[in-house]
Amino acid sequence: MIEKKINFYSVIIGTELLNGRRKDAHFSFLNNELLKRGWEHKASFVIEDDPSLMDSIFNLIKADKNSVMFCFGGIGSTPDDYTRVAAAKAFTNYKMEFHDEAKELILNQFKEEAYPHRIHMSYLPINAKLLKNVVNNVPGFYLENRFFFTPGFPSMSQSMVLEALNKYYPITRPKYRVVLTASCSENDLIDIMLKVSKDLDLSVLPRFKDNKRKAVISLSGFDKNLVDKNFELFTNYLIINEIEYILKDISL
Repeated sequence: MIEKKINFYSVIIGTELLNGRRKDAHFSFLNNELLKRGWEHKASFVIEDDPSLMDSIFNLIKADKNSVMFCFGGIGSTPDDYTRVAAAKAFTNYKMEFHDEAKELILNQFKEEAYPHRIHMSYLPINAKLLKNVVNNVPGFYLENRFFFTPGFPSMSQSMVLEALNKYYPITRPKYRVVLTASCSENDLIDIMLKVSKDLDLSVLPRFKDNKRKAVISLSGFDKNLVDKNFELFTNYLIINEIEYILKDISL
């Protein structure tokens, strides 16, 4: 069971997603698989096929020492497939090489048609490891066991996501969450929110129904005692001020 704090990012590359020619299926698949294992997204980016933008996003994620990234798209052999070079620029100081195993897989799959273009899909950032492609054997790849690069086709990428998660990030310690709905405005609780430990996840959702304001407070973390201690700040305030609330606790 993994207990290290990990921030999961997804980068979904494809101008065709942004102009409406295709619908994204990557985020929902990855997000569901993360939640099954007790993980959560830190952020998700949907970007066009732009090398400079990719470089900025990759470096932003790289700067997070606890980051794990799943990148979708742009690892093919056409002129608009920039991901392999962008990954090398961000993560291996531009160092690339023909990966022997990837090259063999592509040659076995396409024979003489591997040249002159498809073979370049085996030109990867140095020290890359491979992800199996169950559709056509052209692999995805990953770096440092935490930066994963997959094709833009869900039929290929989804099995790679599962391979990576099952191998390196199978499950985490369950997160403990407590939720209450208070019969007041979220504005009334701001002073309490400011006192909550930064080690916990706090979210506040306002509700307005039948001309009455309510606030849904959610507090979660891996340390149950710390969650309960901080949650008492809210319940004590509500009791002292005779504000009605409904309380429940759940685990993620």
